[in-house]
Amino acid sequence: MTQPASPTRPVKTQPDAAPRPRMPRTLRLDVRTLSLLGVLAVLVVIGGITQPDSFLDTDNVQLILTQASVIGVVTVGMTFVIMSGGIDLSVGAIVALASCWATTVATQDFGFVGILFTAVAVGVACGLVNGVLIAYGGMVPFIATLAMLASGRGLALQITDGNTQTVTVDSVLKLGERDAYVLGIPPLVLVFAGVTVIGWLVLNRTTFGRRSVAVGGNAEAARLAGIDVRRQRLYLYLLSGLCCGIAAFLLIVLAGSGQNTNGNLYELDAIAAAIIGGTLLTGGRGTIVGSVLGVLIFQTIQNIFALNNLETATQQIAKGAIIVAAVLVQRRTANSTT
Repeated sequence: MTQPASPTRPVKTQPDAAPRPRMPRTLRLDVRTLSLLGVLAVLVVIGGITQPDSFLDTDNVQLILTQASVIGVVTVGMTFVIMSGGIDLSVGAIVALASCWATTVATQDFGFVGILFTAVAVGVACGLVNGVLIAYGGMVPFIATLAMLASGRGLALQITDGNTQTVTVDSVLKLGERDAYVLGIPPLVLVFAGVTVIGWLVLNRTTFGRRSVAVGGNAEAARLAGIDVRRQRLYLYLLSGLCCGIAAFLLIVLAGSGQNTNGNLYELDAIAAAIIGGTLLTGGRGTIVGSVLGVLIFQTIQNIFALNNLETATQQIAKGAIIVAAVLVQRRTANSTT
């Protein structure tokens, strides 16, 4: 005799845990930007207290902005590269090679246009080599750009033979004089501002910028979405080389010469400024405004140290500590928002 089936009891299910609210992306960016502005404001206060007569002087402010212009242009290109998941260790060597090649006697015979064209062309050519090796040659960005670093420094030394190549073209030298200032703003700063605005527009308002972010976030997903990942990476290193060429010309105007030692440790400064600004080393996120603020923060620190007669070694130690702190903050922020 079969037993009657017992009625089934409804199974009580636990309600799904409410998802942890996430801070909107735009708000996170605003908070990060405000934090950087706060740090910069604190540094200005420190500089004003330690050196009240010289730090806030108009000439000193112009000096900070002018020095920030060269590395700032390089940092804009570096931001795009890092944001896409790559790295470029050769930016300093490319600046050196471009500045040396553009200040040879043969190049200066073509005047202002010849120097500018040569500097930009050399930068783009080096970026093309990096891009082809990485995107189509399958080389790791670290190795490819490290090889370019060594080659670029070697070529710059061979061109100059270890000597300083003085610029004799008046139209180039006059750009660094006070008479060329526009409303009290040095021309180099205006170029830096223009590159920054163009970089921001490209990143935030064009398909190229969205594709760069996508490649850095997930290259395979970007490929499945129809993005030519290899071509995109090639374009990004071309962009980095272009920025290095422009920076080389600015450095020629600023120094009035070309040397094989130009651009020393620019790769460290550009990477550090981008990281401080909020660009992820793993790729997928970057901000031009943050990178520019990172450049200004580092240049302000360097200026304060110089005015207070602190050693260069102290500056480098402080810079390294700031980089470590920024990376730790990035990881903590990433963990709290995922």
